[in-house]
Amino acid sequence: MAFRFVHTADIHLDSPLRSLSLRNAELAELIGDATRQALAGIVELCLSEQVDALIIAGDLYDGEQTSMKTARFLATQMKRLHDAGIAVYKVRGNHDALSKITQELVLPPTVKVFGGRAETVVIEGQNFDVAMHGLSFSRPLAPESLLPKYKVAVGDAFNIGIMHTSLDGSVGHSPYAPCTVADLQKSGFGYWALGHIHQRAEHRGAAIVVMPGMPQGRDINEAGTKTVSLVTIADDRSVSIEERATGIASFKRVTVDLTGVTDWRMLVETVESALADARQGEAAPHLVARLKLVGETPLAFRLRRDRDLLQTEAEQRAEQLGRTWIEKLELETKSAATTPARATADPVIELAELMRTEVIPTHAFRDEVRQMVKDLLDTLPPESRRFAGDTETDFESFIETLMDEGSQEIVARLRSEGAETR
Repeated sequence: MAFRFVHTADIHLDSPLRSLSLRNAELAELIGDATRQALAGIVELCLSEQVDALIIAGDLYDGEQTSMKTARFLATQMKRLHDAGIAVYKVRGNHDALSKITQELVLPPTVKVFGGRAETVVIEGQNFDVAMHGLSFSRPLAPESLLPKYKVAVGDAFNIGIMHTSLDGSVGHSPYAPCTVADLQKSGFGYWALGHIHQRAEHRGAAIVVMPGMPQGRDINEAGTKTVSLVTIADDRSVSIEERATGIASFKRVTVDLTGVTDWRMLVETVESALADARQGEAAPHLVARLKLVGETPLAFRLRRDRDLLQTEAEQRAEQLGRTWIEKLELETKSAATTPARATADPVIELAELMRTEVIPTHAFRDEVRQMVKDLLDTLPPESRRFAGDTETDFESFIETLMDEGSQEIVARLRSEGAETR
């Protein structure tokens, strides 16, 4: 008889939100509850598919949480699985190691949380046994590979390893329990259920190595459809994997080209059309879009001047589409120049050209802007500093964008004031 399980990781239950709550309280409430809804959806999938087990490969929690509401919700979901005879096998990741709930919460006996020493649980089956191997983070940091600590494969059983790992130098992640896919495939195990990296990846070989990604994104940097893996080990021990969508809300970057758009009504209709296209291809019930307007248009100055009006227009059109939200509005449009700036009698246009050619390129101006940003970063809390990037290259790119957009903002405001005095 086949052995079936759902594999997930990095739920980050009740992960705190900061940026969204500052802009849109209703959207923040939706996303703030999304991780709970994702977990409830995963449990519902286990029940409807009548699987044998749920595997959680780390970071069920999100750091130093102390809320007993989180604990009660989790206990309720685990009891649903317990009552249906579905076992849960979980390892603690780096975020779980920080959580006080990890030590305090009492879960049903069908929930196996692997400890800081490698353990193996053998599940007896009709045609073959399944050996479940796990090892948890005992501390938030694990700079060395955990693989040598795992117990050897159980002979004649189908061996499943559960590990929280950054693999071998994944971009954007610190080296948590690093190891290579090749080493995992040489372990003698049939399936490795991984966690930690928030993007899905699957590697087939002597062993199948799966990083399921997270079941629910929390911000624009975790964009795209989120899933869990429904895994079936057939009687002949062949493995089939299905991706099942779980996210209640999906983040997506939506770029709108305004080249050739000449009036405000056309602009708003173009934005609505782009949102509708993005919404149509989205599997999640809710779409959270970051709008990026690009291209050459005579409306470029007005867009910057009336940014608040544009935001309202976009939000209204999104609301009409249904369950569509605007997370942020980015402007990278440029004015469609018809004559050389020096040849015009418009002093504002001449000022714009002077800033572009003689002010912004100077080292002194760049150094002054760079220092202003560094001074600002020094005054902000750690969680608010990432807007300027994580590397020196990212920082310099941010400075370039800041100077370019800042100069356009100045020109837009000057033109607006000039229009009001005429």
